[in-house]
Amino acid sequence: MPAKRQETTAHVHSPAIEDYLEQIHNLIEGKGYARVVDIAKNLGISQASVTNMIQKLDAEGFVVYERYRGVVLTDEGRKVGTEIARRHEVLTRLLAGFGLDPQTVHEDVEGMEHHISRQTLDVLTLLMEELEGNAVLMRKLRRKLAGLG
Repeated sequence: MPAKRQETTAHVHSPAIEDYLEQIHNLIEGKGYARVVDIAKNLGISQASVTNMIQKLDAEGFVVYERYRGVVLTDEGRKVGTEIARRHEVLTRLLAGFGLDPQTVHEDVEGMEHHISRQTLDVLTLLMEELEGNAVLMRKLRRKLAGLG
């Protein structure tokens, strides 16, 4: 009998919104604050584009934006930012563990992180944790992977 389908991560937000919330979350976690200039630098886009999106996120209740002061996540913004950062971290650790080059890992994770269900993320998290705790199996899998190329 198939396992009961669990609740999936709600992907009601566009990948762009998720990317912004992830960047804001990461900046606040790392520096204690998030400014438009830092978000623009990290995303590789203009400050004007960031300001426009931040104003949209403010209107939608994800952030509180005070011009010249910075961006603060609301509870909802923090929830989405934390979830996308978790997806990013799990996928990055899993793929990097197999020795894929960093650029490939980055590009693949950026595509996958917006389209993965909570149930699948839980499975990948379990696999990642088990593989990280079993160096013998990890070496065996890397050798098999190397043989495919």
